Formats: sequence, structure tokens, C-alpha cells
Amino acid sequence: MRKQALSLSEAAAGRIRQLLDQRQRSFLKLGVKARGCNGLSYTLNYADDKGKFDELVEDKGVKILIDPKALMHVIGTKMDFVDDKLRSEFIFVNPNSAGQCGCGESFMTMSSSEAAKRAGGSGS
Repeated sequence: MRKQALSLSEAAAGRIRQLLDQRQRSFLKLGVKARGCNGLSYTLNYADDKGKFDELVEDKGVKILIDPKALMHVIGTKMDFVDDKLRSEFIFVNPNSAGQCGCGESFMTMSSSEAAKRAGGSGS
């Protein structure tokens, strides 16, 4: 049996379950988007259907889809949810992260940093 691409804390699973029930949706879909000072940012959207190449993760009774373009950047990531006086947000503990901006909004993986180097250094 292969290891799941993403694991959830109890807090994250509880919050996802609550959000999906409120919106009456089947899935939460995790993706990454090119933005921020370090290259990539996580995206979370609702989805009703699994796309042909989406990775389905079932953990602690909830279903999350991972966009195929995001999969290589999030393999092995643990998703948590923090709700305190200062913030209410999902937190991603990503073993593939090669760097993060100071505000925590964006991150870089080895594969995205290698791509950036190739794109920037191909003019010689």
C-alpha cells in the first residue's frame, strides 16, 4: 500500500468536515498557484466532482482532492488547522519546502526552485 500524498490533523479534518457540510459540497480541492514572494501559494476550493487526474485523499472521514499540477509540491504534507485569538487558518507542514517567505504566504519546493533557476539562467 502506498503512502498518502497528504495527511490531516484532527483539527483540520474537523474544520473541513464543517465547511463541506455548510456548503453541501463533496470535496475540498488543494492546489498551488504561482504567486507571492517565494513562488507558490496553496489554494483551497470546493469541488463536486473528481477530475480525471485528481489525486483523492481520504483521511479521518473527509475527502480532499489534490490538483495534479500540485501533487509533486505537496507529497508528504501534513495539513493542520489553527483557531486562536490571532488567527483562524489552515497550516501546511510541507517536507518539500525549500524556503518560505517571511509572512508565510508563499513557499518554494526543490522542483519550483530548480525551474526558476533554469528559466532565469537560460539566456547565456
